[in-house]
Amino acid sequence: MVRSSKNYWQLFKTTFLLSAFTFGGGYVIISLMKKKFVDEMGWLEEEEMLNLAAIAQSSPGAIAVNASILVGFRLMGLPGALVAIAGTIMPPLLILSVISFFYDAFRSNPVVSAVLKGMMAGVCAVIFDVVITMGGKIIKTKKWLPISMMVGAFVAYYVFKVNILYIIICCATLGALVSVRDEKAGKEHL
Repeated sequence: MVRSSKNYWQLFKTTFLLSAFTFGGGYVIISLMKKKFVDEMGWLEEEEMLNLAAIAQSSPGAIAVNASILVGFRLMGLPGALVAIAGTIMPPLLILSVISFFYDAFRSNPVVSAVLKGMMAGVCAVIFDVVITMGGKIIKTKKWLPISMMVGAFVAYYVFKVNILYIIICCATLGALVSVRDEKAGKEHL
């Protein structure tokens, strides 16, 4: 990607708007980033976005910020990562500053409370869309290892109540081992 002021501005504007109008946390912004950077702008391939989302999710910190850092770095190196971070953290910073100033009025307002409860349904739908879209892409590859890791992680967490940290460590270790083995053998399993 060409590192021009126009592209930096586009990256900042895109991450700023995504962050400003995303309610519900990081999983929601991942879906919107995929639609924007992959489907609309064509700056990333879908598999790249899936990989960046997986890394962002497994890294410490907010998923939205991690994903922005990775996308910005992937597109335009360190300056791109810095531009994407600025675009992502500015809207919540501004919104929380205003809310903290008017906290007492927001806390007791029944209209604000009702709006936030209504937004929960929308957030649920967007997260469900992310699961169906990204999970469907993994299943369509028909590769047994990613599919079994996905199913195994789900069963470990929801059935056996295994701590998510252990699941992430296990999946990351298995993925790294398979990648090293495949690189030596010259084939691809993941």
